[in-house]
Amino acid sequence: MSGSPARLYDEDFVRWSEEQSRALREAARSGVNLPLDWENLAEEVESLGRSQRRELRSRIAVILEHLLKLERSPAADPRSGWMETIARERSEIELLLKDSPSLRGDVGRMIAEESSRAARLTSRVLRLHGEDVGNIAPPTYIEEQVLGDWFPGDLLAFPP
Repeated sequence: MSGSPARLYDEDFVRWSEEQSRALREAARSGVNLPLDWENLAEEVESLGRSQRRELRSRIAVILEHLLKLERSPAADPRSGWMETIARERSEIELLLKDSPSLRGDVGRMIAEESSRAARLTSRVLRLHGEDVGNIAPPTYIEEQVLGDWFPGDLLAFPP
């Protein structure tokens, strides 16, 4: 553990929750004689970190879906709304990663894992709105495109 648990709590909440759940399980195995439900306490603390990961995954999925809509939909009217949603989700991810920097290592994997699902969802949603886009292939966006200021059509920012 780097520094005190209280300091880690402030610096990286997810790492704190992982380390605290491990410490609770170790205390339970060592036979500490306190009337606590050690295993369930550890599970609950651990679930706090998992919820942060789920939030990150969900926000990445929303960004992927809206980037694909911008890329594939010919509709003009909802574009600014999609861009606003992307900007808002990127901002929320920035705060999440500030609170739990250890989550940054999960971003690339989550983008890859969510790409197929986002492509299927975007294909269905656009068809529901009368747009014949066929089946959209999963995107190959890189982390900087998903979390940065890039939007489809911004060819100067990142090579294809």
